[in-house]
Amino acid sequence: MALDRRTFLGTSAALTAALAAPMVRAQATPRVVVVGGGAGGATAARYIAKDSEGAIDVTLVEPTRTYYTCFFSNLYLGGFKEIEDIGHTYGGLAANGVNVVHDWAIGVDRDARTVSLAGGASLPYDKLILSPGIDFVDGAVPGWDISAQNAMPHAYKAGSQSELLKAQLMAMPQGGTYAMVAPPNPFRCPPGPYERVSMVAHYLKANNPTAKILIADPKEKFSKQGLFEEGWANHYGGMVERVGPDFGADNVEVDPTAMTLSIDGVVENVDVCNVIPAMKAGRIAELAGVTDGRWAPVNAADMSTKADPDVYVLGDAAQQGDMPKSGFSANSQAKVCANAVRGALTGSRVFPAKFANTCWSLIETNDGVKVGATYEATEEKIAKVDGFISATGESAEVRKATYEESEGWYAGIVADMFGASA
Repeated sequence: MALDRRTFLGTSAALTAALAAPMVRAQATPRVVVVGGGAGGATAARYIAKDSEGAIDVTLVEPTRTYYTCFFSNLYLGGFKEIEDIGHTYGGLAANGVNVVHDWAIGVDRDARTVSLAGGASLPYDKLILSPGIDFVDGAVPGWDISAQNAMPHAYKAGSQSELLKAQLMAMPQGGTYAMVAPPNPFRCPPGPYERVSMVAHYLKANNPTAKILIADPKEKFSKQGLFEEGWANHYGGMVERVGPDFGADNVEVDPTAMTLSIDGVVENVDVCNVIPAMKAGRIAELAGVTDGRWAPVNAADMSTKADPDVYVLGDAAQQGDMPKSGFSANSQAKVCANAVRGALTGSRVFPAKFANTCWSLIETNDGVKVGATYEATEEKIAKVDGFISATGESAEVRKATYEESEGWYAGIVADMFGASA
C-alpha cells in the first residue's frame, strides 16, 4: 500500500502516542500533599507512601524538625518524662518514601490545586490532607491573646510552651498559687487540662507542698470528672480547688502584667496562670476555605471536607461527630483517610470506615485511668458504637496496669506515626 500523506500522518500520530505513553504515565503519578506532621498528618503520609509502594508521590509539609506530642506532655510537667522523651523527628518518614518539607503552608488554591509555602514554593496536589491541629479563638479569654503566651502560657502546643510552664512551676514561691483557665467545649484532649492539674499537683506535693491550685472552668462537667476528683482527694487533699460556671467561672478575665485572675469580678493574685483558651482549626484550614468559621466539617466515610471532595481534614481540626479531639482519634482517622485516598488515586480496595479512641490519664504515680470508644461512619457523622471508662475505687494493681498500658500505647503510636527512626 502506498504511503500517502494522510496515512503517514495517521501512522506518525499513533507512533508518537505510543512512544509518549510511558512518559505520560510517569508524569501522571498522583500527588498527595499532607499539611501537618502530627498524629493525623504523619500517619496519613506514612500509610499512603507505604501502602502505595511508590505509586503515589507523598509530600509532608511541617515547619518543625522535632515534633513534641501533646499527649504525654503533662507527664513532662509532672516529672515522669523528660522533654526529649516526647520529641520525635521525621527521618523515619523520609526513609519510607515521604518527601518531608520543613516549611509553613500559608495558602491553598483549590482551583489550581496548589499549596503555597512561606519559602516561596508552590506544591501541586491531586489530593490534599490537612491536619494542622489547633489555633486559639481571639478574645476567648478577656485580657489574653497570643502575645501574652510567655507571661501566661497555654502549653497546649507542646514543646517550648511546655518547657516554659514547667520553668514557671519550678520558680513558684512556697505557698504560691497555680491557676488554670480551662477551655470551653469542644477542645483538644478533653481530659487533658485535668491530667495537667494532677501532674502539677504531683510536682507541687513534692516540691512546694503548701501551694494551691485554682481551676476556673466554664464547663458544668468535664471528662473523667469522678475519677479525677477521687484522685485529687486521695492524693492531693486540700490542694486543688475548682470553680465552675455556677460560681462565675464562665466570666473570667486575666491581667498578664499584674498576674491576676478575675472570676466574676473577684480578683485573685496568682503566681502562675495557665490560660487554655477556646480553640479552632489550625489557620491553614481556614485559609483553604473548608471551615465553618471554627472547625472543618467532614464526611465520616473518608474524612473529605464538605466544601471540597479533594481536600481532607483530620484530627483536632475536623468537625466529624462523636469522636473526641485526641491523638488516638487523629491516628485512627488518618488510617481511614489514607485507605480512601489510595483507593481514589490507584483503584485499590477501600475498606469500610471504622474508628477507635482511648484517652489515658495519669493522676499520680502508677494511678492511671482511661476512657474510650469505638465508632462507625454514618451519613451524618462519625457515630459512637460503644464505650468504656475506668471505675472509681479500682485497685492499685488495676490502676498500675492501666498506666503501663498507656506507656505501651505511646511507644506504638509514635512508631506508627514516624516509622522506626521516631
